Amino acid sequence: MSRFVICINNDNNRASLIVGKVYRQLVDDEAEARSMVRIIDEDKSETDGYLYPSSMFIPIDLPAEAKKALIDDYTK
Repeated sequence: MSRFVICINNDNNRASLIVGKVYRQLVDDEAEARSMVRIIDEDKSETDGYLYPSSMFIPIDLPAEAKKALIDDYTK
């Protein structure tokens, strides 16, 4: 299952994250236990994503069609 978040802060990560952009969040229980999230960022070269502080993002709910479009975009 994919979750999505919107970036609200890209301090110290301006090359990797864009404020206001929706990102795919990968499930990572260990990261979440440490107040981190695993995100597929602008680079997209790391299929396992990168860890960022969860305070940099807000979870969002998207319609199924939007989720499919974003998942398809991330797999290209």
